Amino acid sequence: MSWLTNFVLPKIRAVVSKKEVPDNLWHKCPNCGQMLFHRDLEANLFVCGSCGHHLRLPPERRLALLFDDERYKVIELPKTIVDPLKFRDRKRYTERLKDAQAKSGTPRDALVVAHGTLGGMPTVIAAFDFEFMGGSMGLAVGEGLLAAARLAVLQEAALVVVPASGGARMQEGILSLMQMARTTLAVEMVKEARLPYIVLLTDPTTGGVSASFAMLGDITLAEPGAVIGFTGARVIEETIREKLPEGFQRSEYLLEHGMVDLVVPRRELRDTLSRLLGLLRRPEPPPQVVPLRG
Repeated sequence: MSWLTNFVLPKIRAVVSKKEVPDNLWHKCPNCGQMLFHRDLEANLFVCGSCGHHLRLPPERRLALLFDDERYKVIELPKTIVDPLKFRDRKRYTERLKDAQAKSGTPRDALVVAHGTLGGMPTVIAAFDFEFMGGSMGLAVGEGLLAAARLAVLQEAALVVVPASGGARMQEGILSLMQMARTTLAVEMVKEARLPYIVLLTDPTTGGVSASFAMLGDITLAEPGAVIGFTGARVIEETIREKLPEGFQRSEYLLEHGMVDLVVPRRELRDTLSRLLGLLRRPEPPPQVVPLRG
């Protein structure tokens, strides 16, 4: 009996028992509903192979995608007051921050700032994490963008910002709205130093973020299909009592109406940014002037 219990039964259970399958092996495309295998999705830079929809990227993957040879150094951002208003709704604001940090696995906020080279040129990139409280902008994000601008000026580097945000963080009230002015000053700091400031709009870029630094780029790029605007389309329709045009607030619509300079597929982003930085930082020598014979 012990032979059956200790040897035979475990073998049978090992064969017939259901193996645990990790939850993240398959992803569903939010646009077409196609099930995408995680390895195929990663190989395709998180772009749906069926419809071309660009899924959201975590900031670390974004930085690896843009920097040369996927090499970069993340800087430590200034510390800020954690809960200036002692805000509480269904949960304390401090608890929401801890939950978001536990989900991301790092003590950071919604912004990651790193420096390296892009196309062989020194570049500072500030990338948002939409998974961290919707990429909302509070004191920490404002300080982070100021730090990115100061670093770009110090290194005489280009500044590339990649927003993915629902706007200002309501738990910080008026203090979050003040970051619109502070981030605008950060952009002006870079421009006064005559350094390139490029914005790559990703899905979504809305609210106070789109109403401040996200629309101040020397050159504004966008990923295909990204939602870009200030107020949601549903709120606009209810306010004006009219049906909005097809594709309203999508990057292609903004390109047609002059709000975006170029819509760039994710696989072409690094090469496109490299060319742009080359044009801005390595201009061609002036043509030789040939004197006219009298």
